[in-house]
Amino acid sequence: MQVTSLLSQNEHPAGCDCGHDHGGLQHSHTNTKLTQTLIGLILVLNAFVIEWLFPNGKTIAGVSAMVGAVILGYPIMKVAIKDLRQGWLSINELVALGVLASAATGDFKTAGIVAFFMLLGEIIETRTAAGARASIESLIKLTPTKARRLVEGREEEVPASDLKVGDLIRVRPGDNIAADGVIVSGQGSINQANITGESLPVDKSPGEQVFAGTINLTGALEVKVTKAGQNTTLGRVRELILAAEKTKLPFMRIVDQYIGYYTPLVLVMAALVWAFTKDLERVISVLIGACPCAFILATPTAMVAALSAAARLGILVKNIADLEAAARITAFVFDKTGTLTSGKLVVSRLNPLGELPPAEFLRVVASAERFSNHPTAKALVQLADEAGVPYADVADFREVAGKGVTATVEGAKIIVGRAAFLRDQGVPGDLMKLVDLDETAGFSLLFAAKDGQCVGWVGLQDQVRSEAAQSLRDLQEAGIRRVAMVSGDRKPVAERVAAEIGVPEVVAECLPQDKVEFVKAAKAKGYRVAVVGDGVNDAPALAAGDISIAMGAAGSEVAIHSATIALMNNDLRRLPFLVKISRMARSVINQNFLFGVLFVIIVLAAGAMGYVHPIVAALLHNAGALIVVFNSARLVRQGEELEPFLANGPAPEEAAGTGPALVPQTA
Repeated sequence: MQVTSLLSQNEHPAGCDCGHDHGGLQHSHTNTKLTQTLIGLILVLNAFVIEWLFPNGKTIAGVSAMVGAVILGYPIMKVAIKDLRQGWLSINELVALGVLASAATGDFKTAGIVAFFMLLGEIIETRTAAGARASIESLIKLTPTKARRLVEGREEEVPASDLKVGDLIRVRPGDNIAADGVIVSGQGSINQANITGESLPVDKSPGEQVFAGTINLTGALEVKVTKAGQNTTLGRVRELILAAEKTKLPFMRIVDQYIGYYTPLVLVMAALVWAFTKDLERVISVLIGACPCAFILATPTAMVAALSAAARLGILVKNIADLEAAARITAFVFDKTGTLTSGKLVVSRLNPLGELPPAEFLRVVASAERFSNHPTAKALVQLADEAGVPYADVADFREVAGKGVTATVEGAKIIVGRAAFLRDQGVPGDLMKLVDLDETAGFSLLFAAKDGQCVGWVGLQDQVRSEAAQSLRDLQEAGIRRVAMVSGDRKPVAERVAAEIGVPEVVAECLPQDKVEFVKAAKAKGYRVAVVGDGVNDAPALAAGDISIAMGAAGSEVAIHSATIALMNNDLRRLPFLVKISRMARSVINQNFLFGVLFVIIVLAAGAMGYVHPIVAALLHNAGALIVVFNSARLVRQGEELEPFLANGPAPEEAAGTGPALVPQTA
């Protein structure tokens, strides 16, 4: 059986599956088949009732049973004949032979009941397997079909498929965004959980990116389209998910390779039973009981459920084998910037001098910096916004690239920048003696002067992700034997970050080739290595790992294509979950496989010895298959504690929109 027989509704599974046309059954036809099955069952049951109530009505009962058996058996025969015409000798033929053998003896009631149980199993399994894909389907059907395009100021409703790069669209509150784009005007709160898995809505303003399929909760937006159709982030996510569904584990390829020999073997066994017993009923029981549906469904159902749970949380797995490989990982190697840290500067120290209050110092500095796009300026403005500090009027704003800014704030000349910049502007004194922070430890220092005198300094640093420490502890508790951070940053900076989040092994000042050598050395020592990076400058190291995980892949072509697994957001809590779901999937596969093999052997042996009637064999066959499907379906609900709006743990800083606690200090 091919894994796509459960995942792709349009492919017929070669060498498949017990009369259960998993691949050929279209979901839209399920209700029709259910109606057909119920009509056939009523006619067969009618035959039993007539024989019971009217002993002389055997002819009528026989006709009713025959018509019911034909209705129920037709879909099974159709699939079997289709297989034979295409040169396949599959499990479908075993079921067809069992139904035909029952009918050939004149026992249409048994033939009808056997066919009913097989069709009922098909319908139930199809609906259950489809349920395991519900999370995936909810992801890939999110893009709205309509969009409000603005043409010369007029709003016109057009199909989303007609949008082109450069179009301007209006997104009202409550609308799904129809394409990837950049906000031109307006502000809104965007629920992008279906793309990034972030647990809270994200506030967006002009200049920021939005993704197709996300929901605008508040505010009217005008968005310039940058990607449309299949080129959007959602479109790429859909392609990756469907591509992953069509891949196979090595074990599944072995099953496909040898399943073609299974049906001839069963036919030989059935012939031997007939030769020794001359009991056609036993032969029919062997044919029905030998259908290895539970065995065949063991792996694909578990992997579909695991993929579904991962996709729901924004974990994109390109190949099923990579999901399985995550269960065997024994070492994690992390990049620092953009992976364990946010890659964004935040204010960690605010130190006014003299009698200037911290709030007033922040107001003056943020007012002077708010027209700059430098990362340090953005950090100060963000802090002022979060603290609710009002801005002062600014005049004569000037910026010297990479050095600092000057501006007139409420009549006073304000200078903000590096120490050398303030010295160049005539500010007296050794400014570095005012600071008790070491720039080599990863702090960026800004000084502020008012009317030629230094009035304070600001310490900024790359923010460590709030969930990083707990995520690393969870990995270690899960049995990961080695956790290392390999960074190109300075050693004091790397060691400070490592100490803050509890990384036991640190290698700093690494070039890209040094990172690759570290990964190769770990693999040479017997570790199975997962490399985690931001997917931009870590591509060589990512390629060197047993599996590679790119952070923050939403909207990033490089991140999506540079790793085998992509996290659509930057929440490190997804990593322990990835290991957990992979190990659970492997455990469920082993359970299913063992149960499926033992079940087929027991039912087949019992049928050959005459202990199991054909009807009971059909009932047991479907019961075994459903046990496997339901056992696999347990995986679908894993990770609910991390799901958007239901998270019990702390949200990552990107979702919460908060930075570290600020402790103003005065000198």
